[in-house]
Amino acid sequence: MAVSTMPTHTPPAPEPPTLRAWYRSNLQALGSAQKDPRGTPAYSRLVNRPAARRVAAAGHIVGLSPNTATLIGAGLTATALSLLVVDEPSVGLGIAVAVLLALGYVMDSVDGQLARLRGGGSLAGEWLDHTLDCVKTCVLHLAVLVSLFRFPVVDTDVVLVAPMVFLVVDMTTYFSMILVPFLRRRGAVAVGSTAPPRAEHPLRTWLVLPHDYGTFCWAFVLLAWPRAFLVGYASLLVANAAFLLLASAKWWRELRRLDLTET
Repeated sequence: MAVSTMPTHTPPAPEPPTLRAWYRSNLQALGSAQKDPRGTPAYSRLVNRPAARRVAAAGHIVGLSPNTATLIGAGLTATALSLLVVDEPSVGLGIAVAVLLALGYVMDSVDGQLARLRGGGSLAGEWLDHTLDCVKTCVLHLAVLVSLFRFPVVDTDVVLVAPMVFLVVDMTTYFSMILVPFLRRRGAVAVGSTAPPRAEHPLRTWLVLPHDYGTFCWAFVLLAWPRAFLVGYASLLVANAAFLLLASAKWWRELRRLDLTET
């Protein structure tokens, strides 16, 4: 029997995806794996998270890890606050601090986006993220306090009370926003049911904009006009204190209802 000497045809190996296709694939995967946007202020929802998705889609290609993204964000924030403490308020300082804080905020969201692309985050990574967020909240207002002390805007030291109060407001809000969801889950397990999420009013995302960290970042542009910055900072303090009071009343009523349901 004659044996064919014709060479066996081997199909060509598939070409590896281009970087652009890989990036688009990552971006598409992130677009369908986002957290519920309900309750998220406008800047975080419309600017910070979309920007973070793009950075994460590119970062995943080069092997950027969630923890590295967290540390990069912390470094950007630390640089901004160091400049705020050592330099006198000016146009250049205001722009530098605002941009660095905003970039740090983007990277603070990138870590979570990268975790989703990798199929989930780690407990250690979540601890690192929340711990550095806590440090950032404390140091930010302390940096404003030092700046107001070193480079007085007005002739009275009373203004130094503002960053002290803002620090208490922000830390109380941060702690409550971490604790309340945990208590909700515990209460839901105890009563054996979970309430369906309520529809969000379309204006809410804009009404809570003063509570958005991104708004606070860009307020530092006003350092070019120190008195305007002081007014803006005080206005954000009043808005965030009002948010904390209203939210605390709501959280108290909600948790009391869970207490009564358990009994």
